[in-house]
Amino acid sequence: MGISSVKSSILETMWMLDKLAKASEIAKETRQGFPSVMMHLIGLNRMGYVNSPVKGHYEITEKGKKALGFPEVARGEAEKILASLPPEKSFYFYVDIGKPLNIYAASLQDFCDKILGIDADSVEFHVNRGDFEAWVKGLGDLELAKRISLAKEKEWVGEELRRKIYEIVKKRCMILIKIVGQTVTS
Repeated sequence: MGISSVKSSILETMWMLDKLAKASEIAKETRQGFPSVMMHLIGLNRMGYVNSPVKGHYEITEKGKKALGFPEVARGEAEKILASLPPEKSFYFYVDIGKPLNIYAASLQDFCDKILGIDADSVEFHVNRGDFEAWVKGLGDLELAKRISLAKEKEWVGEELRRKIYEIVKKRCMILIKIVGQTVTS
């Protein structure tokens, strides 16, 4: 069953916020009226696409993510996404075309560990070209790839962009590690 473009927009906004959110915050982000958003949230809740664990606050469910096209990640997929990679599939950091940093990430966790030490210009270079997004898609994580691609739309630059990419990847690594059933270390 398909959902309306308004409901889809609300779900995507909730997914991007990635936290419990009030209807007023969702209305502001979607640039829709509060009564309309509230009505759609009630319908989405009945459909199982959102829930309200705290009165007046909403979050997207796994079913809601599936409606947006994100498959649920099972243990096997999480293990594959987190796996160590051979050199030819590792991510190599550059600051510009033909200017390698001689630093590479051999796994998603390794990428997360190294991103804060990478020159902010390199992060901008790769985000603007879609390199991080493409590499993560190659790992099999469509949801993380989408989050990284949305960083371009936020117009973050420099240190702020690097920090946001780190936070996005770190949070995803923690979720994947939890799926795999390993202990999360900081």
